[in-house]
This record gives sequence, C-alpha cells and structure tokens, in this order.
Amino acid sequence: MEIRRATTVTELIAAQQLYDAPARPAWAERFLAAPGHLMLIAYADGTPAGMISGIEMLHPDKGSEMCLYELSVAAPYRRRGIARALTNALATEARARGCYDMWVGVDTDNAPALALYRATGAEDDGEFAMLTWHFTPVDADAPRDGA
Repeated sequence: MEIRRATTVTELIAAQQLYDAPARPAWAERFLAAPGHLMLIAYADGTPAGMISGIEMLHPDKGSEMCLYELSVAAPYRRRGIARALTNALATEARARGCYDMWVGVDTDNAPALALYRATGAEDDGEFAMLTWHFTPVDADAPRDGA
C-alpha cells in the first residue's frame, strides 16, 4: 500500500468510487485550489483503495487545527489497516502544518469509526449536537449569469 496526496483532478476522479457520489470536475478543481483542503489516497495494487480528506482551519485566537472531513475504504480492502494508516497520515500532515489538534465528528452509534479513531490516539471530547443548514447546491458545471 502507498499513500499519496492527490494533486490533480484526474486523481480525485479516479478515486470517486470511494465518495458518496460521483466527482464533478469543477468541484474537484475548486477542492484542489482551496487553501487548507487536502485528500490523501491509499493505493493497493495501483488502485485507489481508500481516501481521507482534511480541512485545515485557522482562527485568530486559536491558531490552526485539522478537521478530518471524510474517510472511506473500498469494501474489498477493509480490515487491512488502510483506515488506520490514512488517519495516521492525516495526523502527521496536521502536525507538519503546525496544527494544535485534529478533530472529527462521528455518530455516537458508529462503533467501527469510534474504535478506529480511539486506536489512533483520539480522545472523546464529550457529546455534542450537530446542527445543519441545508441549502440548494449551486451546480458548479452550469454556466453562471454573465458568463
């Protein structure tokens, strides 16, 4: 297994079977261009077997922290240590960027994810409620007014 940072739209699209929905080239370009956004892809046998995405966030009074945004391992590659390796690789990247911590939101009934994150050094920070505002997404591939 090899873990590499995705740096091209082609790499992001090649790993789209690991996402919740198909990748869109325009969104992949925005992702790569956005400061602090990164995706690490684990390759097994030359195939994208897993991915982890992170977002480095900066605040004037706190400094920099890393949010583990999403983690996925393809079914045929699960239970081989790929998720642990990806989580550790993101933590290494966060430390290299000078982040003071890394955090992830996890459903309290997601036992496998909780076990993984605890095994890689994460500690419970207490229960919290996650509230979401839902908006109609803008289609990044559609022409915009004045374009």
